[in-house]
Amino acid sequence: MKIRALQFREGGFSTQPFAFGGEEGPERFDISVKYRSCLANYLIDTGEEVILVDTGIPAGTPEEVPDEKTLIYTGKDIASYMDVFAAQGYKPSDVTKILLTHKHLDHSGELRSFPGAKIYVNSEECGAAELQGIGNIVPVDFTDGPYCNFPESQKIAEGIYLIKAKGHTKGNSIVIVEDGGLFYMIHGDITYTDEALYENKLSVVYDDLPAARETLDRVREFISHHPTVYLSTHTPLGPENLEAKKIIDLGNPSETIPVGEVIFKTASGKYVCSVCGYVYDPGEHDGVPFESLPDEWKCPRCKRPKDKFNKA
Repeated sequence: MKIRALQFREGGFSTQPFAFGGEEGPERFDISVKYRSCLANYLIDTGEEVILVDTGIPAGTPEEVPDEKTLIYTGKDIASYMDVFAAQGYKPSDVTKILLTHKHLDHSGELRSFPGAKIYVNSEECGAAELQGIGNIVPVDFTDGPYCNFPESQKIAEGIYLIKAKGHTKGNSIVIVEDGGLFYMIHGDITYTDEALYENKLSVVYDDLPAARETLDRVREFISHHPTVYLSTHTPLGPENLEAKKIIDLGNPSETIPVGEVIFKTASGKYVCSVCGYVYDPGEHDGVPFESLPDEWKCPRCKRPKDKFNKA
């Protein structure tokens, strides 16, 4: 079995208030403390089939333009998700299954590029706006019982399990792959950076805070009892952990690597929701600038407030 990282953005950052502030409040943390950020999803080649875990952002999604108030910046484009996928030597027709951790567009953006694959989604997530009009979705009700300390699971293939892990969204899931005596946990956004895993902190992005806490507790308990390689979407530690087959030791945190130089670009007038990826384009809203929207305006897709948007 081969697991490969498909990284398509690099050089970003998440701030401590964003990554740590879900329970205590972002104001309790230091915005000047930043952790490396990127965008990466994963591919599993079992030798018999090719399985994707999430499918990147939609082609053409503009890069954000960070400033001193930006809470999370996903970085600059390396290539489109589909170009990175193709560079691994695969075609869309090779993909048999897609396991979706959750609905947000940085995870579901290119689902439509794989019309021949079965897309496995927590049935509680199937009503999401991001998934409408996609005909090859397989709702998952987690009928295979417990998986270790997780109460609900679905076996997808030999050694590959989809785990119910709600909180970040109401239909959030985790993928666990067993291979070579290791457990590879592809978790979506349980944390945005491994530092939050070590420090036992929740991010500010969640649909159900008590459920998110329960899920993180279960994740940490699992890691404490199983040799786990922790594969993240929003930090290059995910691809780095995979390459090194690094087993997470919660009592021995990895050294934090400083954020590199951030490249600033000219703003386009568009804004991108840092939660769900919705792009506000004034040209599609009668020319109304984002700055002129009322303070109570919310993202049309995920209903988060204006302060969750970044310049693009």
